[in-house]
Amino acid sequence: MIILSVDYGRVRTGIAVCDKNEIIASPAAVIKEYNMEILAEKVAGLAALKEAEQIVVGLPRNMDGSEGESAQNVRTFVEMLKTKTTLEIILRDERCTTVTAHEYLNITDTRGKKRKAVVDSVAAVIILEDYLSFRRNQK
Repeated sequence: MIILSVDYGRVRTGIAVCDKNEIIASPAAVIKEYNMEILAEKVAGLAALKEAEQIVVGLPRNMDGSEGESAQNVRTFVEMLKTKTTLEIILRDERCTTVTAHEYLNITDTRGKKRKAVVDSVAAVIILEDYLSFRRNQK
Protein backbone atom coordinates (compact mmCIF):
# COMPACT_ATOMS: atom_id res chain seq x y z
CA MET A 1 0.00 0.00 0.00
CA ILE A 2 1.31 3.45 -0.85
CA ILE A 3 1.23 5.62 2.27
CA LEU A 4 1.84 9.36 2.42
CA SER A 5 3.10 10.92 5.65
CA VAL A 6 2.83 14.51 6.79
CA ASP A 7 5.00 16.46 9.22
CA TYR A 8 2.71 19.47 9.69
CA GLY A 9 4.22 22.88 10.29
CA ARG A 10 2.75 26.37 10.39
CA VAL A 11 5.17 27.52 7.68
CA ARG A 12 6.66 24.37 6.09
CA THR A 13 5.04 20.94 5.95
CA GLY A 14 7.14 17.91 5.10
CA ILE A 15 5.76 15.10 2.98
CA ALA A 16 7.12 11.57 2.51
CA VAL A 17 5.78 8.56 0.67
CA CYS A 18 6.54 4.85 0.67
CA ASP A 19 6.59 2.34 -2.15
CA LYS A 20 3.73 -0.11 -2.72
CA ASN A 21 5.59 -2.85 -0.80
CA GLU A 22 5.99 -0.55 2.23
CA ILE A 23 9.77 -1.02 2.28
CA ILE A 24 11.25 2.37 1.42
CA ALA A 25 10.07 5.74 2.73
CA SER A 26 11.32 8.68 0.69
CA PRO A 27 11.01 12.45 0.98
CA ALA A 28 8.39 13.68 -1.48
CA ALA A 29 8.02 17.43 -0.91
CA VAL A 30 8.12 20.37 1.42
CA ILE A 31 5.03 22.53 1.07
CA LYS A 32 5.44 26.14 2.12
CA GLU A 33 1.94 27.32 2.98
CA TYR A 34 0.54 29.40 5.85
CA ASN A 35 -3.16 28.90 5.08
CA MET A 36 -4.31 25.61 6.62
CA GLU A 37 -7.18 25.09 4.17
CA ILE A 38 -4.96 25.60 1.11
CA LEU A 39 -2.37 23.30 2.71
CA ALA A 40 -5.02 20.60 3.19
CA GLU A 41 -5.96 20.91 -0.49
CA LYS A 42 -2.30 20.62 -1.54
CA VAL A 43 -1.72 17.57 0.67
CA ALA A 44 -4.88 15.88 -0.63
CA GLY A 45 -3.82 16.66 -4.21
CA LEU A 46 -0.33 15.27 -3.62
CA ALA A 47 -1.83 12.12 -2.06
CA ALA A 48 -3.94 11.64 -5.19
CA LEU A 49 -0.96 12.32 -7.47
CA LYS A 50 1.18 9.77 -5.61
CA GLU A 51 -1.76 7.32 -5.61
CA ALA A 52 -1.62 7.06 -1.83
CA GLU A 53 -4.10 4.78 -0.13
CA GLN A 54 -3.59 6.14 3.37
CA ILE A 55 -2.22 9.28 5.04
CA VAL A 56 -0.23 9.32 8.28
CA VAL A 57 0.04 12.64 10.09
CA GLY A 58 2.56 13.21 12.86
CA LEU A 59 0.99 14.26 16.17
CA PRO A 60 3.41 16.34 18.25
CA ARG A 61 3.03 15.33 21.87
CA ASN A 62 4.97 16.71 24.80
CA MET A 63 7.56 14.40 26.34
CA ASP A 64 5.08 13.50 29.12
CA GLY A 65 2.53 12.42 26.49
CA SER A 66 0.26 15.44 26.92
CA GLU A 67 -0.85 17.56 24.00
CA GLY A 68 -0.20 21.26 23.60
CA GLU A 69 -1.01 23.93 21.05
CA SER A 70 0.96 22.22 18.25
CA ALA A 71 -1.03 19.00 18.69
CA GLN A 72 -4.29 20.96 18.58
CA ASN A 73 -3.15 22.65 15.36
CA VAL A 74 -2.46 19.22 13.85
CA ARG A 75 -5.89 17.95 14.92
CA THR A 76 -7.51 21.02 13.30
CA PHE A 77 -5.47 20.41 10.13
CA VAL A 78 -6.53 16.74 10.06
CA GLU A 79 -10.21 17.73 10.34
CA MET A 80 -9.71 20.07 7.38
CA LEU A 81 -7.84 17.37 5.44
CA LYS A 82 -10.74 14.95 6.00
CA THR A 83 -12.97 17.33 4.02
CA LYS A 84 -10.53 17.20 1.07
CA THR A 85 -9.95 13.44 0.79
CA THR A 86 -11.70 10.15 1.45
CA LEU A 87 -8.44 8.42 2.41
CA GLU A 88 -8.01 7.01 5.90
CA ILE A 89 -5.95 9.41 8.02
CA ILE A 90 -3.90 8.02 10.90
CA LEU A 91 -2.39 10.18 13.65
CA ARG A 92 1.05 8.95 14.75
CA ASP A 93 3.08 10.13 17.74
CA GLU A 94 5.98 12.16 16.37
CA ARG A 95 7.92 12.96 19.54
CA CYS A 96 11.56 13.75 18.72
CA THR A 97 11.25 13.31 14.95
CA THR A 98 12.51 16.81 14.15
CA VAL A 99 15.42 16.33 16.58
CA THR A 100 16.23 13.01 14.89
CA ALA A 101 15.96 14.66 11.46
CA HIS A 102 18.49 17.30 12.54
CA GLU A 103 20.80 14.53 13.78
CA TYR A 104 20.58 12.78 10.39
CA LEU A 105 21.37 16.06 8.65
CA ASN A 106 24.34 16.61 10.97
CA ILE A 107 25.71 13.22 9.94
CA THR A 108 25.41 14.15 6.27
CA ASP A 109 26.81 17.64 6.97
CA THR A 110 23.74 19.32 5.48
CA ARG A 111 23.80 22.98 6.53
CA GLY A 112 22.21 26.37 5.92
CA LYS A 113 19.44 26.89 3.40
CA LYS A 114 19.62 23.34 2.14
CA ARG A 115 19.07 22.00 5.67
CA LYS A 116 16.07 24.28 6.19
CA ALA A 117 14.62 23.09 2.89
CA VAL A 118 14.79 19.37 3.69
CA VAL A 119 14.46 18.96 7.46
CA ASP A 120 10.65 18.79 7.34
CA SER A 121 10.57 16.11 4.64
CA VAL A 122 13.21 14.12 6.55
CA ALA A 123 10.98 14.35 9.64
CA ALA A 124 8.07 13.07 7.50
CA VAL A 125 10.26 10.13 6.43
CA ILE A 126 10.98 9.32 10.08
CA ILE A 127 7.25 9.41 10.91
CA LEU A 128 6.54 7.10 7.98
CA GLU A 129 9.37 4.70 8.80
CA ASP A 130 8.06 4.45 12.36
CA TYR A 131 4.54 3.73 11.10
CA LEU A 132 5.78 1.13 8.58
CA SER A 133 7.73 -0.60 11.35
CA PHE A 134 4.58 -0.64 13.48
CA ARG A 135 2.58 -2.18 10.60
CA ARG A 136 5.20 -4.89 10.04
CA ASN A 137 5.17 -5.79 13.74
CA GLN A 138 1.36 -6.04 13.73
CA LYS A 139 1.38 -8.73 11.03
